[in-house]
Amino acid sequence: MPAVNRWLQQTFAALVSRDFQILWLGTLISFLAFFTSTVVNSVVAFELSGTNRAVGLVIFAQGVAMFLFGPIGGAFADRLPKRRVIAVGQAVTAAVFVATALLVAAEAIHVAHLAAGTFVLGLCFAFMGPARQAFVVDIVSADRRGNAMALSQIANNASRVLGPALAGVLLAWDAAGAAGAYAVMAGLYLLAAASLLLLPRSRGRAGISTHVFTDVGAGLRYVRDQPRLRILMLLFVGVVMTGFPYVTVMPGLVENQLGGEAEAISLLMGVSAVGGLLTSVLVARFADSPRAPAIYSWLGLGFAGSLLLLAGAPSYPAAALASLAIGAANGGFQTLASAVMIHETRPEYMGRVMSLTMLAFAGFGLMSLPIGLLADAVGERVTLVTMGAAVGACVMASWWALARVRDPAVLGPGSGS
Repeated sequence: MPAVNRWLQQTFAALVSRDFQILWLGTLISFLAFFTSTVVNSVVAFELSGTNRAVGLVIFAQGVAMFLFGPIGGAFADRLPKRRVIAVGQAVTAAVFVATALLVAAEAIHVAHLAAGTFVLGLCFAFMGPARQAFVVDIVSADRRGNAMALSQIANNASRVLGPALAGVLLAWDAAGAAGAYAVMAGLYLLAAASLLLLPRSRGRAGISTHVFTDVGAGLRYVRDQPRLRILMLLFVGVVMTGFPYVTVMPGLVENQLGGEAEAISLLMGVSAVGGLLTSVLVARFADSPRAPAIYSWLGLGFAGSLLLLAGAPSYPAAALASLAIGAANGGFQTLASAVMIHETRPEYMGRVMSLTMLAFAGFGLMSLPIGLLADAVGERVTLVTMGAAVGACVMASWWALARVRDPAVLGPGSGS
């Protein structure tokens, strides 16, 4: 029992803060809506067009918005009251889902509408994401911030379990369908926004005399001048851009290669999320440990291998096992990403640094369209092999770069950390 209690205290250390408990719960609710929308948007886009490129286009639109506005969102997270930024973003997101629900109910929805909606969502995420992560720094003590970031990722991974399951139930339920799913997602975002009223008011940075773009440039220079932070950031961006868009080819893989229906991706994504949730809970205790960077990079390599397993899956059950491995690897990787970077970052740059992690997800969206086109041209399996090789190359490159930094905590094989 003492060992179990010690593990629980280390794994959930940041939850002793009442304010972080509330923020964590609101994060869980908003992530639940987001991952429900990922499945619903993919299924609706594929059923409207029957092509991978349509799914890729919808995700691409979100990525464009995040790419264009991500750095600005990070700068505003370091300038404006963070609670207000999060609340406004969640309210606008809810409005987008209400509008989409009405279009679906009227049978007037088109792929272009979905793409326009995800563009607005990407714009909101560009501001909400850095603000939420920077808000953690305001309400959690310095010695528990890495753990708080890891616990936020646990909320992410728990939502990746529940979101696809909720999407599958709503899509299969005749009384709800896609229109009902979008209405439920709107309600979840409004609930998350309401939870912010229980948190203390946050304040913006006093005495701001610089233009927002000057702040953006200062943030980019800060990352450039911190070798370890720069390499860890590039590893994250590379893995997310080259590996995470695998979800684009999932409907086509299930329908064209495994003989199932496109809706069956909800189960595969749910299985993947279970793996991610389990791993994120296991690695959260290491978030403030010197071993975190090494575990982080090895999980990236495991993600590469699991994509290759999915590419070779001969059946739906085999694809489910590969999806479990994918979730375990990329879930742990994401859990430690913000944790390892937060310890390399000064608090006044936190929003801008975290906004660069949002650019990684923007890259994920931008890559989804060419990956969809590639899958239509050469097949889903070859596309997955290409993506797995690219992720592996990113990890190897980061090991080489960190070895050149001559840091005592060098990552990779033979590391003593």
